[in-house]
Amino acid sequence: MRSLSQLVESVPASVTALMMQKGRELAAAGHDIINLAGGEPDFDTPAHIVEAAFAAIRAGDTHYPPSFGTPALLDAIVAKLRRENNVHHITPNQVLVTPGGKWALFVALAVTLNPGDEVLVLDPAWVSYAPMVQLNRGVPVHVPLPSADNFAISADLLRRYITPRTKLIMLNSPNNPTGRVITRAELEDLCRVAIEHDLYVISDEIYEHILFDGAVHYSPAAEPGMAERTLIVNGFSKAYAMTGWRLGWLAGPAPVMKLARVFQTQSITSAASFVMAAGVAALNGPQEMVHTMTAAYARRRRFMLDALEEIPGIECPPIEGAFYIFPKFTQTTKSSLEIADILLEKALIATTPGIAFGAAGEGHVRFSIATHERDLERTVERLAAIVPTL
Repeated sequence: MRSLSQLVESVPASVTALMMQKGRELAAAGHDIINLAGGEPDFDTPAHIVEAAFAAIRAGDTHYPPSFGTPALLDAIVAKLRRENNVHHITPNQVLVTPGGKWALFVALAVTLNPGDEVLVLDPAWVSYAPMVQLNRGVPVHVPLPSADNFAISADLLRRYITPRTKLIMLNSPNNPTGRVITRAELEDLCRVAIEHDLYVISDEIYEHILFDGAVHYSPAAEPGMAERTLIVNGFSKAYAMTGWRLGWLAGPAPVMKLARVFQTQSITSAASFVMAAGVAALNGPQEMVHTMTAAYARRRRFMLDALEEIPGIECPPIEGAFYIFPKFTQTTKSSLEIADILLEKALIATTPGIAFGAAGEGHVRFSIATHERDLERTVERLAAIVPTL
């Protein structure tokens, strides 16, 4: 047989997905697994959003929709950007509705990169960023953010990794896996560097509504000089508990979005018609459930931070956003992959090793707190027993 794609063969599978699958297999075999490896809200989609989808189906909205998104959803996204993000330059023609935020990221990379272009990936970073850059024939350049400084971004650090081939910076705030929310000073540094070196910025804002202790989300698209170089990626999975609906969107400069729309028509065509109706209901409807879910995450965050502080050998800085904690295991020489394997095999806790998010994540392990409080209590009990043996 002829050889298969060397490009795809060079890309690793998602470690998060692998750890989740290991947890599922052990659970199916009868083990009492606590699966904290994934990033999925444990809430159901709010009822008014579900009903909007059913109403659309009952009304016959089951045919091909506009590839770029329905006018109602494009208008709702534009209004949301103005209302919540202080982004006023985006028109409906500068928005692309996608089947999931992950596809929006892939499209953004596909239409900005040429072979050999370099992309600054701020580590620790979500596991799919670097592989998606590779699949679009770009070169991921890992910028290790300092764990000792709570993974802070600085202009000097960014400049150290810029070359003539650098094309864009990938930003995720609130951050998966670290829980960091970029500060005003950090944002100004990043924007200054992007303007100095004429770089695009892909801003992954999927966790923007999940904030704690007064943290504020800033979109770089609202900053001076950034409108023409910022691509915003967002979606409905995290804020509205719509992971299975597969609905996201991309917004950015008109020349980029023109290509993005072409790319979508020649690839997946569109998101589902009635799912877009649900998206309109999510953005334009009541937001109480978003606040209710975030309040639950805040209680879980406080519990985990307080509990882990009592376990010697774990250091966990207070996260500012998203629904993960990213503690460092300080009294062991084992790698994060070894620690995650031990936690799974001996403590029956499925997690994601920090190395999956880049070298800067080594020594850390990511735990999702988007699960029931009782599971988190059991997690702490098991950690208290296993950590001294590491």
